[in-house]
Amino acid sequence: MPHSSQVAVLASFRLPVDQLPRARQLIPAVLAATRAEDGCTAYDMGEDVCVPGLFRVSELWASEAALRAHLAAPHMAEWGKARAEMGMTDRQLRVLSVSGELTL
Repeated sequence: MPHSSQVAVLASFRLPVDQLPRARQLIPAVLAATRAEDGCTAYDMGEDVCVPGLFRVSELWASEAALRAHLAAPHMAEWGKARAEMGMTDRQLRVLSVSGELTL
């Protein structure tokens, strides 16, 4: 059986400025639901302070299986639908396998 390494996700997306109040209302529930998922080590989302409407997401999952389960979770389908309704653009997603940790 292959060694299961952690998986990191670096993502970003943009929302129109007029949709920011709605996004800011929805994001806390997305964070809470995701952080409660099995295998979620870290899940953070923040709005860029210099670029209104640009959101950056960082995630750390115990395994690829945990990430795949997260992507299939009902709250993520709802969040995806809400982002589409708000006019999300420029979604970028990088998934990285983490084989170790460095102390600097």
